[in-house]
Formats: sequence, structure tokens, C-alpha cells
Amino acid sequence: MFNTLRSPEAPPSLAARQKYDGIDVYTELCKIFYDKCYICETKEPHDINVEHFHPHKGDETKKFDWNNLYLACSRCNNIKLVEFDDIIDCCDTAIDVSRAIKHIPPTTPYAKTVQLVSMSDEAKIELSTRLLDRVYNSDHTVNKKVSGAFLRRKVFDQYNLLLDQINSYYNPVATDDEKTLSLERMRKLIHGSAPYSAFIRWCILDDNELSELLVDFMD
Repeated sequence: MFNTLRSPEAPPSLAARQKYDGIDVYTELCKIFYDKCYICETKEPHDINVEHFHPHKGDETKKFDWNNLYLACSRCNNIKLVEFDDIIDCCDTAIDVSRAIKHIPPTTPYAKTVQLVSMSDEAKIELSTRLLDRVYNSDHTVNKKVSGAFLRRKVFDQYNLLLDQINSYYNPVATDDEKTLSLERMRKLIHGSAPYSAFIRWCILDDNELSELLVDFMD
């Protein structure tokens, strides 16, 4: 998960209370969430939903509340449902959501699981950790098993991009310019707009030297 800032002005179509997923709502949410699912961080997923962070259950106020609308892929939306109604909010500036849960990437493209570790015993964080564990590791149906394996491979691909830059940075014969270029590329990989940025940030945070150089760029 990643932090982002919601624009204060609600899209005009919500005022009419006819559709909560009008084109203006969708377009604005794509900007806010960097075209990513706010749960799994998949960039430009094949199937995207305007999701209610808290299920509206027929409540018209919740249904058309701009602050209750999020961008989620259909897979995460299906997994979340009402069971995970009280998770941490990536639009809440009071919490660093990526640091609340340690994301450990898969070690190979075909790893069976990724590790998600709650960094607090706070109920919302532990619930969010369980949700992410189910998102990335669920295998209780054939569909979830196949789609979960595909998701982990995509995370590994992004992690592999990071490893390339780390190897380049620590190359004994790397020039200052080459090191600078590697750091610039790592900055792009840890930015909230990048896919699976929480996994990449935790890799950087676990490195003594790189964490000092890049921590200020973890917006």
C-alpha cells in the first residue's frame, strides 16, 4: 500500500447522486492513485473498480461521499468485501501506510508467497496485513491461485529492476556519474506512482547506505 493525497473538491457528477462512478470520478481517482489499485499497487490493471472504502449498504451519503471512493482492481475488491471494512487509509496523512506493514518481495519469479509483516499491534494495521496476505498469497480457489502467482511474478519483475540498480550502484568500478544515475532510477522505483512501491521501499530501508541516501524521497 502507498500514501496519496485526495483532491478536496468532489467531481461534479457526485452532486447529482445518480452515479458514483462517472467518468469525472474515475478520471480524478486515476490521478490520485497514479492509475494503481490502492491495495495491491498493480499499475493499470485490466479490470478496475471505483470502490467504496466503507461499504455503503444502501446509505446514500456513504454511496456518493467523495472521501469514500477509491480505485481498486476487481480482484482486490472481491477479496476485500466487508470482511476488511476497517483497514488503514492510504489517504490519511497521519499514517505512513507503506511503513506500517513490511513488504518483503518474492525471492524468485515463482516464489509461493511474499511476506507481509505488521509493524504494530494496532487493530487496523493487523487487519490490513491480513488483507494484503490474502491478496498476494491466496490460493483457496484455482482462480485466486493462478492470479496470485501472476501478481507475485509482477512484484518480482519490479524487484528485479531494483536489483539491477543496486548492483550497478555497488559495482566496484562504478563512476560517480553511474552511481548518481542508479540513485535517480531507484528514486523512480520508490515513488508512490511506481507499481509495488511498498516492496521496493522496504528493500531500500533495509540497506544501510541506500536508506540514508533515499529516505527523504519516500513521499
